[in-house]
Amino acid sequence: MTYKIASVRAIEILDSRGNPTIRAFVALENGSIASASVPSGASTGKNEACELRDGDAKRYGGKGVLKAVSNVNDIIQPEIIGMESNRQSEIDKFLIKLDGTENKTRLGANAILGVSMAVARAVSAASGLPLYSYLGGPGAVQIPVPMMNILNGGKHAENSVDFQEFMIMPVGALNFTEALRYCAEVFQKLKKILKQKGFATGVGDEGGFAPNLENDEQACEFIVQAIETAGYKPGVDIAIALDPAASSFYENGTYNLASSGQGKKTSAEMTALYKSWIGKYPIVSIEDGLAENDWAGFREHTAALGQKIQIVGDDIFVTNTRLIARGIREKSSNAVLIKLNQIGTITETIEAVQMCRKAGWGFVISHRSGETEDSFLADFAVAMGGGQLKCGAPCRSERMAKYNRLLEIESELGSAAVFKSPVQY
Repeated sequence: MTYKIASVRAIEILDSRGNPTIRAFVALENGSIASASVPSGASTGKNEACELRDGDAKRYGGKGVLKAVSNVNDIIQPEIIGMESNRQSEIDKFLIKLDGTENKTRLGANAILGVSMAVARAVSAASGLPLYSYLGGPGAVQIPVPMMNILNGGKHAENSVDFQEFMIMPVGALNFTEALRYCAEVFQKLKKILKQKGFATGVGDEGGFAPNLENDEQACEFIVQAIETAGYKPGVDIAIALDPAASSFYENGTYNLASSGQGKKTSAEMTALYKSWIGKYPIVSIEDGLAENDWAGFREHTAALGQKIQIVGDDIFVTNTRLIARGIREKSSNAVLIKLNQIGTITETIEAVQMCRKAGWGFVISHRSGETEDSFLADFAVAMGGGQLKCGAPCRSERMAKYNRLLEIESELGSAAVFKSPVQY
């Protein structure tokens, strides 16, 4: 059964940081209507697809997206009305061609992705299938293990912590429902520990606490303490994952850990720092431990640490198959962070996932720091079946929307649901 596209439109909405983004709506000839909202990142790679902003200082400090909205309403809509909506790949490739630029700078990746996501959701509704089944088929039964950000630094918080994300992974949980409980309990224990030690418990962009710590390592110490205080075993029940987002503190060939007062370090010294932490804390994954252009450093980093833990590339790859292919050739990591809005269509994102699978690499489906209440990402993570998802702390409704959707999916799947961590301590 196929349904043709009857209309497409977009409006400007606000994301979790109060900045404008796009919500796209797609209606099919059978009456099905669906919408999708596009997230926005703060820690962005230089090679990401273009997030089109207006640049009008009189509106939202230049961050308005009325140009992208207009591109959906005035350029994309007349071109795709009448297309068969269930041909996702054809629609996405048509939108890429319609844009005609390498990085989607004409129409904007935010405009294109909003339409791409809304089309998929509309067809899902029309076919009577949950979105994860429509995108992933009948074999889409694996619920991802959350990489839950519980302490923020870097560009996600105004504090003394250089590293951007300190996350927990409930690697020993039997199912997602229990995994979410594990993490929420540790999150609350961490709050109490921080308060007892006189630290602030305000949260950063992704819901994690944002205290002014003495140094970055203290975050790991407090997290281990929170895990134990909550009654869990570090490394057995709950492990630690890091996202230093090293591009944000990379200056003139060195890594400047100025916020935490740890001075400047070379690539090798950063790897040595991580190695020492791995020996002391139950760390199973490090994302963007080095900067996006430090390809040589990443190769050495992965050679030194990749047999022990998962090395995830985000800014270095930006969900782009050309860059992922280079990483595979050069053994620059062993896993990739996957973000829909880094590349701009569902089809291209799936191609990036398929490339990781073929290489035997892991992949982590990820949100952005500027999120919306849209839960599309939860379904997408189940559809892709990689077993790992980043979508923030158990705090703030734009993060909880994804976790609560995963609870629904696990309930829907019942005994068919699979929950198993791809990484272990």
